[in-house]
Amino acid sequence: MNLENLTKQLIQIESISPNDAGCFDILESELKEMNFSCERISYKNVENLYAVIGSQGPTLCFLGHTDVVPTGPEDQWTHPPFSGETHDDHIYGRGAADMKGNICAFIEALDAFLKTEKLDYRIAVLLTSNEEGTPEDGFIDELLEELKARGETIDYCLVGEPSSSLKIADTIRIGRRGSLSGKLKIIGKQGHIAYPEKIINPIFLVTDLIKILKEKKWDSGNEHFQPTSFQISNINSGTGAGNIVPGELIMDFNFRFCSESSSEDLISSFEEILNSLDLNFELDWSLSGNPFLTTKDFFIKKIISAIKNVTGKEPLINNGGGTSDGRFMTAMNAEIVELGPLNESIHKIDENVSLADLKTLRDIYINLLKNLST
Repeated sequence: MNLENLTKQLIQIESISPNDAGCFDILESELKEMNFSCERISYKNVENLYAVIGSQGPTLCFLGHTDVVPTGPEDQWTHPPFSGETHDDHIYGRGAADMKGNICAFIEALDAFLKTEKLDYRIAVLLTSNEEGTPEDGFIDELLEELKARGETIDYCLVGEPSSSLKIADTIRIGRRGSLSGKLKIIGKQGHIAYPEKIINPIFLVTDLIKILKEKKWDSGNEHFQPTSFQISNINSGTGAGNIVPGELIMDFNFRFCSESSSEDLISSFEEILNSLDLNFELDWSLSGNPFLTTKDFFIKKIISAIKNVTGKEPLINNGGGTSDGRFMTAMNAEIVELGPLNESIHKIDENVSLADLKTLRDIYINLLKNLST
């Protein structure tokens, strides 16, 4: 097995969410060679790969995803986004850092560990093809409920999300904020632009709302999480004609909320603001996940120890960033830690990962696997 070649193979597959598009075929072959028992479990539009080795003891699960976000304008990439080209010891391509390279680092770590060590606990690998997409296509929550129903347990979950900031393994995450999205329709009254007394312009109506939302402090955060943030991602209005005031405006927005706020509280506060402005509106909400936090410290200490053994430095714990599939592992009562490559280039043009960093991650994972045996 060659870490660079395996990573390139996966990057060359256009696995835009929610499609795996063949990544699982390659990874399942590697896992079966190590005597993992593998199965494909599908829900809605999503395929998942679940592989297990070992028959006794606690279960360590590596959780990852093979799907990637769209590339954006391909002509702006220095190297084609699905080429997996190497330049200056960096592998370029969509998914290089988020998170195909990291999956390959863990697979190579497993191979090295199982060839030299006696396994006295269970190891699972759970990979999904829809981490970047929408819940309508299917997340792993249903899969985990099925695993629980048939008696599967996961004690420790290593999430391969790109957690590192400036140097490899300088940051780990033991929790994430929740994500609550909304789609707001502000209803006005369409009409000719020359007759303001006969129209209600929803674009004017939204200006006061945006000012209030921008300045509002939702909470103060806490020792584990930064304060809840509110952002608008899209505003759409207009008929396409220059002399018509539109009859409605659509605004997409999102809360990234900490454990000091609940989705219910945020919904209530947001709707109170709308009502205070006497707006005519329609509103749809979508909760992608609540905040989660690992409070037990056994697995955290094992990972910190492995990082120090390999890099000589202790990582920071930072629970910022977006959501991850780690939030679903709370259903298993698992101790959850995220550790992966640098996140500087993820979702960007020219996404890339350092091959040297992947090798360091592999060594950290090997050290962790050995530490869990002691």
